[in-house]
Amino acid sequence: MGTRSEFDGWDIHRSGPAGAAHRVLLLPGALCTTAFLEDVTSQPALAGAGVAVLAVTLPGFGRTATPEDLSVENYARLVGGLAAGLGCDLVAGHSLGANIAMELAITGGFGGPVLLLDPSFSREDEAQDLAQLDRIARVPGLGTLAWAVMLRLVPRTMEDSFPPGRRAALSADLRNNAPGICRRLVREYFAYLDRQGSLAARLRESGARAWIVRGDRTEIGLTDDERRALEAGPNIRLITVPDSGHMLVTEQPARVAQLILDLLGVPAGR
Repeated sequence: MGTRSEFDGWDIHRSGPAGAAHRVLLLPGALCTTAFLEDVTSQPALAGAGVAVLAVTLPGFGRTATPEDLSVENYARLVGGLAAGLGCDLVAGHSLGANIAMELAITGGFGGPVLLLDPSFSREDEAQDLAQLDRIARVPGLGTLAWAVMLRLVPRTMEDSFPPGRRAALSADLRNNAPGICRRLVREYFAYLDRQGSLAARLRESGARAWIVRGDRTEIGLTDDERRALEAGPNIRLITVPDSGHMLVTEQPARVAQLILDLLGVPAGR
């Protein structure tokens, strides 16, 4: 099936049975490619239930083709066209990918359910190291250099969240980013958070069906006001995954796969 999207530089990795009854579009987080989703997409429960997963690198990360407009709103619009063209009935995203899926749901660009793996609902929620890097990167002459240094250092700090046999490969994947593109993308992301106000209230008011999944050790915040707004949404469910930090897709991939099946309403191994 051809894709209906204004952007043709998609890096798509397909897994699951041909002629699957259900198709899921899965988006990784910032700096990550589809390599970070392999622990989820390889789960036997998905294929056994007749679910195909289409993992997509967010354009610009991993030195993939980059659209001119790097705003979250534009990414959501492009992802919506891709999801429609691929015939997907669920969109799932991790971190920045979750924020894009959330914006897609809020604006009605996708009518199905969304699985949001540890998104941020405000600048206040976001990891402070990333916010500080964004501020430093705005200083003339320091931006690209600061990101170049970060791309060398950060993989080492995240390796405990990666499967032991894949730590070297995933760390190399993180380092394989263009510092200048990362600078622009993250700047646009924080601008989006500042521009949109309360994402929790917008999601609730949209009426979209959304499951929000957080690790019990995540460093991503959730304010009391945000939690109350989400809990008031009749189509919103908050889920906490034990023994996981922010990197749910590499720390608890079997649980993520099961949540995909549960949200689709598909029994495992049918």
